[in-house]
Amino acid sequence: MKIRADILRIYQSVHTWTGITTGLLLFIGFFAGAITMFTSSIDKWATPPSHQLSQVETTQYDELLRRAFVQYPESQNAIKVSFDEGQSPITWYQQGNARGLSLDKQLWHGTLNESGELEAHTSYINELSSLVDYLHRSAGIVGEIGHDQAGVYVLGIAAILYFVALVSGVIFLLPTLVKSFFALRDKKGASRFWLDTHNLIGITSLPFHIIIAITVIVFAFHDFLYDGLGKLYGDKPLFGREAPSAVEFKVENLPSIEEIMEKAHAYAPEHQIKEITLSRLNSKGPSASIQLVSDEHLMRGPKTDFLFMNPYTFEISTSSVMNGEQGIWGAVVTTLFGLHFGSYGGEFGRWAYFIMGILGAVLFYTGNLLWLEKRRKQKQPEQSKSSRVMGKLTIGVAMGSLLGVAAAFAVTKWAALTTMNINVVYMWVYYLCFGFTLIAAFVIGMSKTAIWSQRAIAILCFSLPLTSIIAFTIPSLGIWPATAWSSVGLELTAMILGVIFWRMADKTKHRAYYGEANSIWFIGQHQTECELQTQSV
Repeated sequence: MKIRADILRIYQSVHTWTGITTGLLLFIGFFAGAITMFTSSIDKWATPPSHQLSQVETTQYDELLRRAFVQYPESQNAIKVSFDEGQSPITWYQQGNARGLSLDKQLWHGTLNESGELEAHTSYINELSSLVDYLHRSAGIVGEIGHDQAGVYVLGIAAILYFVALVSGVIFLLPTLVKSFFALRDKKGASRFWLDTHNLIGITSLPFHIIIAITVIVFAFHDFLYDGLGKLYGDKPLFGREAPSAVEFKVENLPSIEEIMEKAHAYAPEHQIKEITLSRLNSKGPSASIQLVSDEHLMRGPKTDFLFMNPYTFEISTSSVMNGEQGIWGAVVTTLFGLHFGSYGGEFGRWAYFIMGILGAVLFYTGNLLWLEKRRKQKQPEQSKSSRVMGKLTIGVAMGSLLGVAAAFAVTKWAALTTMNINVVYMWVYYLCFGFTLIAAFVIGMSKTAIWSQRAIAILCFSLPLTSIIAFTIPSLGIWPATAWSSVGLELTAMILGVIFWRMADKTKHRAYYGEANSIWFIGQHQTECELQTQSV
């Protein structure tokens, strides 16, 4: 395909500057988003087993709820019934609620003991997976604008530029696409290798990136979209609302859990019920929020579909289940949400999205490395100030965010032995690691920072399975080992990542000390012209 050289230069410039201005933010969003594909596994791994109570038989849920309503009347406002093994059968909030990230949530757990009596205790909620999701949605940018994090809007703007970078990059690459598509030329220097890697990842995952860019823009600015549509609708409500009931419902008349489950199964026969949250049971507007799971269908939520019904009359108010009753707009929204969250395809789908998320982070990292290589002055050791600053930012932000997350995982089981609020510990650990790495990049240089931070990340990854070995060896410590398959898989993945980062540190060290001297990476001894001539002779 023939495109004029001047047009290609324009698209190359657009691609370069839109990519370089958003790459580091998107790096954090993508690698954190990849980790959120396994939030359930993270929650199970990070939560002490003693927090969860034993499950009950299906026929015992009604008796369990009745006892909880009598002994803890506040549970009638909102109580969750869980059916998963390894989860307490009922839980309700003593402090906080299910929405958003909070550092001090307290949760009541309830079950029936062998005598049929209610057994209940409180525990904190481990927010490790929520911290990772917070980084995914906001890149860790603190502060709020309105009712959402400021970082959400910053990433929304970054996603707009990201979409422009995708389009301009494809146009720029078109003339050489066929010839260099699968080429990885590692014998022609670092610049050519990183360019080939960048192009290969970008083209092969292009549909994925387009979906992510569009949906992030919608997620970030949906309030503005609705406000604009509200101007068109005028006094007419944008979304239909049910008229309030004239009947005051009482918890004494609540149907059985089995009846509610039967109605949900009848509405979504191909879904499995994961949990039911009963809310406002003594009011004119009671609600049963039912979380549904299916590996065969696109789901609107990150992990489940939802179904809202009146638990007394079984009247369904809204649902995300694609069963033909959603309408065209509802089906479009569910499809877009499902494609963003990767909430389909079961374990295979989750691993596919995890890999694509990691490759997305690699795409932005290699984009920055390409920018640095293209501006490298090959005939003099002193590089431009812009290259030095961007190099330090690239290492400081990328390695700092990775180090912070790895450290948060590493301290989880050890911090649980103390009386400290584990969620506050997570925040301190992440931002201290991030800030320290970023400062180190500017103080001691990007190469030294890259080497020690990659070593540190590797060691922290190795510490996860090592902690389980210690827990098995010295059970009196009170640390719980990984026993569930999902927890074992998490620690094995951490070990593999540790090997990768240790190898990265070796490569970085070799380039820093023995690589091209005229580079921002080089920290070895520069040879004089006389020494070079002597070696040549």
